[in-house]
Amino acid sequence: YRFAKPDTNLKQIRQHMDLSQRDLAVLSDIPIRTIQQYEQRQKDLSRARSEYLIALSRVLGCDPSRLI
Repeated sequence: YRFAKPDTNLKQIRQHMDLSQRDLAVLSDIPIRTIQQYEQRQKDLSRARSEYLIALSRVLGCDPSRLI
């Protein structure tokens, strides 16, 4: 799956919104390292705390299901 789709939905949407990881971290109040781990698939976003999914979706203007 990584080879077929190297970028996560989170990364694609973040880049489309022209936000850096740092910008997203500040706006969502989520540690930048956590965002990096989600984007690098070191952490599974589908198992993220619901507060994180909601915060990310609010900042990125999308439904939480699009991030997973």
